[in-house]
Amino acid sequence: MSGINWSAFEDYAAARMEEKQIPGLAIAVSRHGNVIYEKGFGIRDLKTSEPVTPDTLIGVGSVTKSFTAMAIMKLAGEKKLSLDDPVVKHLPEFTLRGLEDPESVKIIHLLTHTTGLPPMLRREELNQFDEHLSYIANAEYELLGKPGEYFSYCNDTFLLLGAIIERLTGRLYRRYVTDSILEPLQMHRSTFNLEEVAKYKNVSVPYIKNSQTKSLEEVPWPRIGNYEVGGGLRSNVRDLLRYGQVFVGESAGLYRFDVSKDSLAEMWQPVHQTDRNGYYGLALDIIPDYSGVTLIGHSGGMYGVSAHFGFVPEEGIVAAVLMNVYGISADEIWLAAVNTALGFPLEQKSAVEPVYEAALEELERLVGTYTSAEGGYLRIYLEDGKPKADWEGKYFELRASDNRTLVTQKSEYPIRFFFRDEDNAWAALAGMRMLTRI
Repeated sequence: MSGINWSAFEDYAAARMEEKQIPGLAIAVSRHGNVIYEKGFGIRDLKTSEPVTPDTLIGVGSVTKSFTAMAIMKLAGEKKLSLDDPVVKHLPEFTLRGLEDPESVKIIHLLTHTTGLPPMLRREELNQFDEHLSYIANAEYELLGKPGEYFSYCNDTFLLLGAIIERLTGRLYRRYVTDSILEPLQMHRSTFNLEEVAKYKNVSVPYIKNSQTKSLEEVPWPRIGNYEVGGGLRSNVRDLLRYGQVFVGESAGLYRFDVSKDSLAEMWQPVHQTDRNGYYGLALDIIPDYSGVTLIGHSGGMYGVSAHFGFVPEEGIVAAVLMNVYGISADEIWLAAVNTALGFPLEQKSAVEPVYEAALEELERLVGTYTSAEGGYLRIYLEDGKPKADWEGKYFELRASDNRTLVTQKSEYPIRFFFRDEDNAWAALAGMRMLTRI
């Protein structure tokens, strides 16, 4: 598949699958438009033991968000909108409870999760954007801050981009994205439509891990209503490579695709810093300096699937990982594949947090329980003076990397805490979401 020795990566992926109980996984990597590695690991259906292949259709979760952002950039290129337009210019009924000036929320705030709206209770039964606009306007919540002040992942404001697309084009969101992105890029095994999923062959069965029995359980493909704008695409790793090639400039002459190179590049420019080395752009995460190259990508997860897609523009590398189980990070396997393609150490991390000896009083300021209406919670406590976390029922030993950041010991995942005038932290950024102290 290339001159690169992929055997160490395959051993690593197999070990991770066994450790994390991942039934099936597909991966593909390209460089300058040429596939240099692709493989399916494990099985797509525990009942039939049918194998996963690079063509296996699996959900991509929030990787969908970059497709939505690309559709917005296409409309911006056609002068139908500007990223600096107030949302109310296109959705006059839009408002947020407690927001003094509705015009202060711009389209770019939707794209970058910086509207100030905290994570909300998911209302997957809502299937019309008008219903969601009403829900956002009338739900009970307290804004985190002014638009642009804080980053906090919020599916409910992101999906309003689908409403803007529908208002401007007069077409259903899924039809517009299919016709303007999926079809031109020849992503013929990618769809938002569950009826189409049922007609395809080589489709994964979605699984979740039962936290009590520790066994894998089959679940139906979720019907997510308006949230399809941020997570509804079902695809495969080969199709995702075709998609990624437009970002790294390797699709010229291959496809009838009319989103400009400058518009695509704007999607992966840093907008808001999310951790020590990372930033969020337009539905893409950015690490500007990863041993001299830029790492760009996005994770995805929903019932029955976990995903990571991304690219390294300087090297023309695109990579995609899809797994048929929920709640398992695909990031580490994706990065191991990219490291292999780059010739970097297999287990090199995308960021390394410094070591900081926190005083007891500094740690005590972080202790507490943080939650959101979406359902997540994080409990920080001290045991023999050492910080620990109960994060949605999973327990972690922590260490400090500065006076307002704790890091999970094994996976080196940072949790940032925020202070106002009070002595104790009022919020924690965990899992890309702002959770507020109760």
